[in-house]
Amino acid sequence: MPDRSPLRRFLRSAGLSAAAVALGVVTASSPLASLAQGRSGAPVRIEGSSTVFPLMEVAVRAYEASYPDRKGSIVLKETGSTAGFRRFCSGRIPMANASRPINSRELKACAARGITFIELPVAFDAVTVVVNPANTWLRSISLPELSRLWSRKAQGRITRWNQVNGSWPDKPIRLCGPGKDSGTFDYFNKAINGSADSSRRDYSGSEDDNDTVRCVVNNPYALGYFGFSYYENNASRLRALPIEGPRGTVLPSLVNVQRELYQPLSRPLFIYVNNRALLEQPEVRSFLTFTIQRGLGFAEKAGIIPLPADTYRVVEGKLYRHLIGTSFGGDLPIGLTISQAIRRSFEQIRAPGQR
Repeated sequence: MPDRSPLRRFLRSAGLSAAAVALGVVTASSPLASLAQGRSGAPVRIEGSSTVFPLMEVAVRAYEASYPDRKGSIVLKETGSTAGFRRFCSGRIPMANASRPINSRELKACAARGITFIELPVAFDAVTVVVNPANTWLRSISLPELSRLWSRKAQGRITRWNQVNGSWPDKPIRLCGPGKDSGTFDYFNKAINGSADSSRRDYSGSEDDNDTVRCVVNNPYALGYFGFSYYENNASRLRALPIEGPRGTVLPSLVNVQRELYQPLSRPLFIYVNNRALLEQPEVRSFLTFTIQRGLGFAEKAGIIPLPADTYRVVEGKLYRHLIGTSFGGDLPIGLTISQAIRRSFEQIRAPGQR
């Protein structure tokens, strides 16, 4: 039977095994894992994406339960990917969660401070468009209709549903979504409006996706968007819209993302770690290794779409070998499938070195 796993095909083409033996994968006896016994006592501050936050919250709780006698602590905040990168590239935090790759401006900021980093994919996401369950007219939505709702030129002009589609009711539109420091904001607007800066501003915005949940739940004429886990955790109070995209009319789901059907609103999720902090702070090394080794289970528990199971072992290898830099070159790619994201995220395995 042919091997249908995109990761296995990639590893084979790169001359590697799925077990990633050639990568020096972290095991219970490896140098990184053994550092769980050494504690610096300083808190590890992690900030950034609200989309990655649920996974990391699960990881922090599990880590604290596994090492109750540790001297340090993990301080986790959801501030948005852009805000997280701002503090990460100024050297104020050792780790940043991100729902998009680091951009060219942020790369320059990191370089100016001499900050090098390792980019670790940890999960996948489906940016999910939701409405109030009382909404009876919207059964799916097209990409042009989303742009008609959310583009900069709609600001102050498109205020009623029948202005978007003549068959929809003459009722006021209430839009809810991420704030401008969110990676989800950047990704959605590039995918829908062609630029991360092209969103209308006259909507209810917040860096806390739970605020967006409440905004839609409380108004029958509301529409919002956020990461898939926030829909999964509120599915009884919200209705997700199928997107009329290049692969047909497709509902966001784990299966549809893994089958590479949900386009263009699928994307990889990342952890970025300061390489100096990784080398010098035992608590950073210990927590990060603990999290990557259990990434699939943590993603599933958080309601986030996990990477393929064997991919996490390759992520461990990337961490263990200190593959510095980004595989995305400051670009924000739109609509990557899982197989494309895997290839791009791990291209440094075939061509190691700073990017």
